[in-house]
Formats: sequence, C-alpha cells, structure tokens
Amino acid sequence: MQRRRKRVCLPVQEQHLHIARVFVLSEPALVAKSNIILDVKPWDDETDMADIERHVRSIKADGLLWGASKLVPVGYGIKKLQISCVVEDDKIGTDFLEEEITKNEDLIQSMDVAAFNKV
Repeated sequence: MQRRRKRVCLPVQEQHLHIARVFVLSEPALVAKSNIILDVKPWDDETDMADIERHVRSIKADGLLWGASKLVPVGYGIKKLQISCVVEDDKIGTDFLEEEITKNEDLIQSMDVAAFNKV
C-alpha cells in the first residue's frame, strides 16, 4: 500500500509574503551616493592651479571618484578650482575631503562645498 503525501497548501496571502521575502533578500543592497562640487581656493594669482588640481586628484580612497573640473575666476586675476566628485556616503564625508585637500597649506588657502546632491 502506498502512502500518499498530503500537499500542504499555504493560503494565498502567505505565498505572496514568502515570494516577497525571497525577492527582497535576493536584491543587492543599494549604496547611498552623493555628488559633491568643491571650490578649492589658492593663496594668490601666482599659485599654479595645475599643481592644485594634481594635489586634489592625488587623494585616493575607497568610495571616492573624481569627476570634471574647471577654473572659475574669483577676481583680481585669481581663479579657484571647481571640481566634482562622487562619494559613497558611508565611506567618505566632507570632513575627510577638507582635511585631505587643505593639507598642502603652501598651495591651498581654503576649500568650500559649493553643492551637495544625493544621487
């Protein structure tokens, strides 16, 4: 004599919940990112802006990606470097960027955050 296994049927609502749990667990976690535009100001009009850009782009960190840059006139022949970057919010903060950029006190007077947008 063969035994028949009874097929246990879950109510429709429980099936939907089970499918939703499996779907949520299989999704990769989203990483919060931000696009930041920085203004980096030199001491005077004789400061080599290419050196400033090289210094800024030399900063490497996990979760930091440098983007486009341009020189923006401030006045009296002085230009500031405006550079964008994309950062992972959990790994990189504006405090880290400011500390690293302003380490070279011979070239850089100050740094400001011109724009901060969530991606």
